Amino acid sequence: MNAVKPQGESALLTRRRATLGPHSPTFYDEPLHLISGKGVWLRGSDGVDYLDAYNNVPHVGHCNPVVVKAIAEQAGRLNIHTRYLSVPVVEYAEALLATFAPHLDKVLFTNSGSEANELALRMARQHTGGTGVLVTDYSYHGNTTSLAELTTGLRVKEPFGSHVRALRIPDLDSDSRPEEVVLAEALAEAEAALASLQAAGHGVSALLFDPLFSTEGLLRPPAGYIASLTDLVRSAGGLIIADEVQSGLGRAGSHFWGHELYGIAPELVTMGKPLGNGHPLGGVVTTSDLLDEFGAANLYFNTFAGNPVSAVAGLAVLRETIGRGLQRGAQEVGGYARDLLEKLAARQPLVKSVRGTGLFFGLEFADETGRPATAQTKQIVEAMRCKGVLISKIGPHENVLKIRPPLVFEREHVDLLVDRLAASLEEL
Repeated sequence: MNAVKPQGESALLTRRRATLGPHSPTFYDEPLHLISGKGVWLRGSDGVDYLDAYNNVPHVGHCNPVVVKAIAEQAGRLNIHTRYLSVPVVEYAEALLATFAPHLDKVLFTNSGSEANELALRMARQHTGGTGVLVTDYSYHGNTTSLAELTTGLRVKEPFGSHVRALRIPDLDSDSRPEEVVLAEALAEAEAALASLQAAGHGVSALLFDPLFSTEGLLRPPAGYIASLTDLVRSAGGLIIADEVQSGLGRAGSHFWGHELYGIAPELVTMGKPLGNGHPLGGVVTTSDLLDEFGAANLYFNTFAGNPVSAVAGLAVLRETIGRGLQRGAQEVGGYARDLLEKLAARQPLVKSVRGTGLFFGLEFADETGRPATAQTKQIVEAMRCKGVLISKIGPHENVLKIRPPLVFEREHVDLLVDRLAASLEEL
């Protein structure tokens, strides 16, 4: 099905492997060479315009003119670190903190989600005196050494930390038992994990989780599970770290930040990826007490984080997201997409469930025996690329489609996506 790769692409791939090495991953059986983008569209070197239904980094659209202008103008004026006074970083901090609950009133900027999660864990350990961490059993939060030791969703060489416990998150889309039974069993497992950390002498420093459980396959936990889990962690002395790298900034639709879906109040919130629309930008939002405690014990600074160019990029993204009502759009367009996918699922026996919320959704596939349809899911992703639509796959069995477009995605784009998805399914 794949088109013949232009000769130049083969040479570029050879040069890439010669410099970046053979282990730097690329999507698709035939790597895609992209040369430009605008809004929800990406142009390939093959001359094809691809509908981008995957990339969440260009949050307000590829090459958003407002963001591009802000970056270019500030880069032409001044770029320096935060040990001098600068208006952009303060303006951005004020605007960003205004989107959070009142208790989250301080921010430390970083260059990535990995840095943000590393810093949040460091703050939690120093506050609690414990080192024990709870994560989910198929997750990814970054690529530092500390984060590699608690990674459960990617291949890493570092051994799983003795100070880490991995929780199985209950999922009502894959467990047909009564909800109260599922909830009770999952909370009992969490209690056992916390007790194990304490018995081993690690104590409990934090629960680190992605509110949409995106790497895990967009799970749907029972009502009350997250709130009860956070209560258990706090009772054991730990803090709550909400990793909003994938779930925040209005993507969930009904709420601006993913943790708000559960009515919880984390002590630390980490961000990255879409914060700068492709410009490297991340951060940790926390409380005054935690920041003061950390700052009094550590001379913390970051040369590039919070520089004026990054700050104006972040502020432009935030203003575009709020000013254009993209959170509301995520809810409405995401709801429209779910309705179409439910109708598609009803006539496709391969589809086990429709998953996700807002503009992060997908289909779970299983074969006639109920086993994860991993091979078929990959076939669909490849077929969609050939039809000019970019998506991916997630979950422990890689049998859930990962559809996570820029927030400027509209109904007409959903129609195109679902039409080509239906065609891809029919081809199977």
